Amino acid sequence: MTTLNRYWTPSAQPLPAWPEPDTFELREAPIPTPGPGQALTRTIYVSLDPYQWGYKKRGVEPPGAPCHARTVAQVVESRMEGFAPGDLVFNTNGWAEYGLMGEGVARPSYMIPRKLDPRQGRVSQAVGVLGMLGLTAYAGMILQADPQPGETAVVSAASGGVGQIAGQLARLRGARVVGIAGREEKCRFVVDELGFDACVSHLSPTFPQDLKAAAPAGVDVYFENVGGAVFDAVLPLFNKGARMTICGLIAHYGDAEGTDARADLMARGEPVFRDRNVTVRDLFVGDYVAGHHDAFLADMSLWVASGKVRYLEDIRQGLETIPAAFAEMLRGGNFGKMLVRVAEDPTL
Repeated sequence: MTTLNRYWTPSAQPLPAWPEPDTFELREAPIPTPGPGQALTRTIYVSLDPYQWGYKKRGVEPPGAPCHARTVAQVVESRMEGFAPGDLVFNTNGWAEYGLMGEGVARPSYMIPRKLDPRQGRVSQAVGVLGMLGLTAYAGMILQADPQPGETAVVSAASGGVGQIAGQLARLRGARVVGIAGREEKCRFVVDELGFDACVSHLSPTFPQDLKAAAPAGVDVYFENVGGAVFDAVLPLFNKGARMTICGLIAHYGDAEGTDARADLMARGEPVFRDRNVTVRDLFVGDYVAGHHDAFLADMSLWVASGKVRYLEDIRQGLETIPAAFAEMLRGGNFGKMLVRVAEDPTL
């Protein structure tokens, strides 16, 4: 076995508005040795998500450390109770071939390492529909927005990792679901494969009019992943008593330092929100892990197994492809949940 661990880290701070070819550098270091209460794991899948760019731009990650990411990995060596070599796990190795988990290993408090059961679904789904992304959609759509039969729910970035799940959950609740996506092939997928009632392209020169035509009864639930011009098109369509969940504002991730995209959005929307009694809630998945994860996983695994919820993954191959895949994902070039497989998946 090799003795070196390859990983990606930002080449310098401050970072540019959007990733460029030289934004990250590939480094090597000795594979770490697990201490008491720790396990060494080999990364299989790296999840690429828009929020990671915010982590990097805010300097949350220690200088020179592997870029943060949720991962699916396999235990190589363990001094951690309950984990043995060969176990498949969800953890946060980041953009690296190997990583430690357990005592003293820095991670967000709500991203708790756990063993995976391949009988519940493909292990790659542990960083997708059966993981934090799925819980994000579940928390935002079911627990916060609570769509009712006959209402209209609109989901932006509808073919992305969270959006495709959120829309299907609204459909399961009996709502009429309208997606917003980019390329026409994404819109066709959202309708033909995911079962949305309609989907409009934000690239269309008549996008606001297209959205109004797709939601003739107005909007009761809006699951926000984008912001910008997409939000502006939804805003006049809100019905009285509508609910809006802010999951992400990807259109603003390249904004200049110090810009408060959410405050700007709220200021633009305030007259409509006030006059139509629209409830706006921020969505942070960490608030829902402790109280809802087990119920979510039980429900979602059944929905996926039965085909009630379908899920598309965009899987790239090789550690070397991560920076380019990440930049492509931030610009909407992915088709489905973006992952990179960096080692063999033993379940395939």
